[in-house]
Amino acid sequence: MPKHISYFVLSITLLFASCYNQERKCSDFKTGKFKSEIMIDEKKFTTTFERNDSVQIETFEGITDSYIVRWTNDCEYVIKNSQPKNKAERKAVQVKILTTLKNAYTFEYNYVGEKNKQKGTVYKLED
Repeated sequence: MPKHISYFVLSITLLFASCYNQERKCSDFKTGKFKSEIMIDEKKFTTTFERNDSVQIETFEGITDSYIVRWTNDCEYVIKNSQPKNKAERKAVQVKILTTLKNAYTFEYNYVGEKNKQKGTVYKLED
């Protein structure tokens, strides 16, 4: 294949590949009221929470807890229970926002130091 055709094919390939690189607007989700949904063993778990950049108040199955939020970059943060009642609640959770839409984002999370990751979706209820 002639050299100029190779460059053309490479350029077209890069152009089409760049079309699939979705922009994440993670800063839109640093504050507000949200609903989170995750699936574990084919069972859906729903949590509601309100976050203001560094504090998250979360309600799950009628129990409300508060968390300290530390953003490590625009699309990743670590949450830690501010008043843990047991060893499991002392573990920090690392969250990475994978994709964003206007009022939702998909994320993956894991306990800090552990490799097993889960995924979920967060829906923004209001600012």
